[in-house]
Amino acid sequence: MEQGSEKECKAWKKFLRRHWGATALFVAGAAAALAGAVLVYLWFVGDAQSAGLVPAELSLWSMSYLLTFLLNLAFWELLVVGVPVAVAAVVAYTLWYRRLPAEEKEEYRRAGLFKDRSRGSDAGDGMTFLFFLAFMVLIYLDGYWEVPFSSWTFDYLVYTCLTAVVGVLVIVGIPLAIGGIWWLRREMRSEA
Repeated sequence: MEQGSEKECKAWKKFLRRHWGATALFVAGAAAALAGAVLVYLWFVGDAQSAGLVPAELSLWSMSYLLTFLLNLAFWELLVVGVPVAVAAVVAYTLWYRRLPAEEKEEYRRAGLFKDRSRGSDAGDGMTFLFFLAFMVLIYLDGYWEVPFSSWTFDYLVYTCLTAVVGVLVIVGIPLAIGGIWWLRREMRSEA
């Protein structure tokens, strides 16, 4: 395992030496995209308050305002920054990658430079999103959707979060347990 990572490290160094211009261009593009995302965020925050989309005082915000704000922010970030950056990145990468000699591409593949990575760590993002959805549903069902956050008690917030987490774990855990038991039984039978 150690040799593979050392081999990959040497391949990265060789890659960066050969293609420092393209690397610098991609880093500059990422920095510009980040700066653009921050500017769009600041523009939207000021515009959302002046347009009356959300109250200026946080104590008057409710779950309804929060969700409206987040959805509108995501839309504008995607429209103004996300789509143009994605198109520019795909075009730049495609044009650059086509110019690489076939021997060099094969050398990088053998070194494991551009291998597919495991996406196992991305599962936490999905679970967090499910917890947030369950939290919003519970707030809606409790009748706190339009109630300002300043009138919520800390106990209500904690118990609602806990109920959302337990609810999602039960809903996701039961099918996972059934699938795990089924898989174990199948494996036990196939070994016998």
